Amino acid sequence: MTTLVQDVRYALRQLRQTPGFTITVLLTLALGIGANAAIFTLVNAVLLQHLPVSDPKTLVRLGDENDCCVNSGTRDDGKYSLFSTNTYELLKKNVPEFEELAAMQAGFSYRPVTARRDGSQTEARSVMGEFVSGNYFRTFGLRPQAGRLFTDADDVKGAPVTAILSYESWKHEYAGDTSVIGSTFWINTKAVTIIGIAPQGYYGDRLISTPPEFYLPLRSMELLANTTYVNDPDVEWLYFVGRVKPGVALEPLQQKVSALLRQAFTPSKLFTGQKGQVLLSKSHIVLTPGGGGIQNMQEEYSSHLHLLMWISSLVLLIACANIANLLLVRGMGRRAEMSLRTALGATRTRVIRQLLTESVVLATLGGLAGLAVAYAGAHMLLMLAFPDAKNIPIQASPSLPVIGFALALSLVTGVLFGVAPAWMAARSQPADALRTGSRTTTGGATILQRVLVVLQASLSLILLVGAGIFAQSLNKLQSTDLKLDSRNRYIVHINPQAAGYSQRQVEALYHTMEDRFHAIPGVLKVGICTYTPMEDNNWGTGIAVQGQPDATMGASFVKGNAEFFDSVGTHVVMGRGIQLQDTSTAPPVTVVNQTFVKDYFKGKNPIGHRIGPPKSPGDFEIVGVVEDSVYTAVQWKDHRMYFVPMMQRYASDKDPIETDLSLYAGAIVLQTARPMSDIEPLTRRTLASINPNLTIVKFQTFDEQIADRFTEERLISRLTSLFGGLALLLAAIGLYGVTAYTVVRRTSEIGIRMALGAERGSVIIMIMRGAMIQTLLGLAIGIPVALFCIRYVKSQLYEITSVNPTVMIFSVLTLTAAACIAGIIPSRRAASIDPARALRTE
Repeated sequence: MTTLVQDVRYALRQLRQTPGFTITVLLTLALGIGANAAIFTLVNAVLLQHLPVSDPKTLVRLGDENDCCVNSGTRDDGKYSLFSTNTYELLKKNVPEFEELAAMQAGFSYRPVTARRDGSQTEARSVMGEFVSGNYFRTFGLRPQAGRLFTDADDVKGAPVTAILSYESWKHEYAGDTSVIGSTFWINTKAVTIIGIAPQGYYGDRLISTPPEFYLPLRSMELLANTTYVNDPDVEWLYFVGRVKPGVALEPLQQKVSALLRQAFTPSKLFTGQKGQVLLSKSHIVLTPGGGGIQNMQEEYSSHLHLLMWISSLVLLIACANIANLLLVRGMGRRAEMSLRTALGATRTRVIRQLLTESVVLATLGGLAGLAVAYAGAHMLLMLAFPDAKNIPIQASPSLPVIGFALALSLVTGVLFGVAPAWMAARSQPADALRTGSRTTTGGATILQRVLVVLQASLSLILLVGAGIFAQSLNKLQSTDLKLDSRNRYIVHINPQAAGYSQRQVEALYHTMEDRFHAIPGVLKVGICTYTPMEDNNWGTGIAVQGQPDATMGASFVKGNAEFFDSVGTHVVMGRGIQLQDTSTAPPVTVVNQTFVKDYFKGKNPIGHRIGPPKSPGDFEIVGVVEDSVYTAVQWKDHRMYFVPMMQRYASDKDPIETDLSLYAGAIVLQTARPMSDIEPLTRRTLASINPNLTIVKFQTFDEQIADRFTEERLISRLTSLFGGLALLLAAIGLYGVTAYTVVRRTSEIGIRMALGAERGSVIIMIMRGAMIQTLLGLAIGIPVALFCIRYVKSQLYEITSVNPTVMIFSVLTLTAAACIAGIIPSRRAASIDPARALRTE
């Protein structure tokens, strides 16, 4: 132990004596390890983390897909992940293999709730609420932070409506006031009693940027959300997660729940007829691990996070090559010292141990610096990935696995790249210590050092090309003609349903909103719609053309008022748009987009034709055609769409108006004559003057909404550019180090050449030639590898299937320029050698 302490002290003294070397290695390690640890922090938090619940390994999810949010109909593949209330009750009663089986609402982020504490003078807030079964918290093995959690008695029809408040909301919104428990809140204008606080750290059954603030019983949804599909056996709107009993095999359990699913479907009219019977026989459930909860975000970010791990690994590889070069140079430079120590009696084992100790100490310090970089890098990644999130349950601080990963990585780096220099230095002969000359005409960098430089150059080119194609992909996305006009447009997301309005009341509400907003000076258009073009939302259904029974296809639909098209900048190209006379009592009409016309009518004039659901294709008369404005995502090509007046319904729809959720507007689009900095407070006051419960769910400019659709692509582009620049810097440092070392080793040779009449220019060319040959070898390897690798990332690119020549040329020129800069500095130093001084060193 004493010897180890002495070795560490000596190592620290040696590192202090060579600050340039020490700082360079520490920075290289910090950047290489820090970048990887930052990415691993995000990967660990998003992809690998279990829910903060009891014994997550025994949890099983029924289903394996992200189906959202309220569906009805059959699936061609027969695989279900979304279920009805009726199916939940059937499985809960007939599958004793589950200790508990919980149900939770799917897609709650699309319909937030409006909440206000009774007696409070504050305005009502639009927050996320999730409807869950009475055994929800019991299934996850959770205990309340305060009060109590739900029981089965809370989730029955007619029971007093109760709620659980999240710990984060309790702390931040109500300062941890215990009097909240037992108090009354107005949720969607209905009285609800808070019975408890969810445990600290629990963010819900899925990772999401806006976790629920209120948990509400399933059976209260009909009252609070004014919906009737809760009890409809043909409407799927629930996710299931269960805790299996010890010893239960999943394969037989999967077969059993699939059989019960088919039993639940048998009475449904959706599975009648020969085709329905075939679909019924295919219906099944896939059981998947439920410890991570509902994996919506994980599926969304998985491919990009894995790509970033590969990119950061390449950066680490370049950093390791750089460190290996630096250690080799340092080891060779200390051969005389090691020879002297050997001559004085030090054993080869002792010398190797001392040099390895120095490498490990250096790597440990680099690993600690890497953790600081990882902390800052993880914060940056979160800001880029979730720019508007306030309470996202992802910790940027490196966790214990991340700390262990960083330290293990640094120790492996230190040992791995410290062995070769230690072994070479330990082989020094005692007689070497007596030699003072260093004349050589062939000395310089070793083959290993040159190979490492070539490796750095090739990897740097690959990353530069990757950065270029991802930047090109982002530019293509952002420069796409959306057929929209975002200038002086503002998006106001609302939820009239949560404000207490029934379907019969919203038509008058919309007229009032139009009048009030038009009264604001500067407001030109007031568009009201179910959802806006560039938001993550889509309503779709099957549509047929009257007289063409075989022409049924899927199409998306949006409901809007007379000013909707003008408010978003969509132009009518044939017929007319939605007009004021298209009221709830007027004949149902629709406007279709150009892709709809191309697919259904093969380019013929569609005006006057009628469309509708397959069983009633004559419900709507087509009165106009609009251009193909982009909805939901730029990547969604050939997007068939039809637009319906806000208050109109299918002519054949015999269901009560109270069942039609499409009558609820989700957004207002305000077009103003000029930019208005005070439009948000004006909007809040205007809505509050209509109804205090009519709150803003989200306010943003149209430009901000469009930019939100490219958040992931922007994240990847920025990080690949950052890593590409970092790789270029490390490669340049590596090339500079090897070239500078070559100059030092060849000082005598260069001096002799200059004494014999060699000019400075020829010396510079000689040194530069060696540096550029290594760079060109790196390019020769990197170019074909980069061309090959694009096939693995083209699925994440937009309309890019090969490397653009401009990107390749720019990357090659950038790397070549960096190599020239890295080589010219030691070359000029070589050309400045004084021949007399160089010869005196002999």
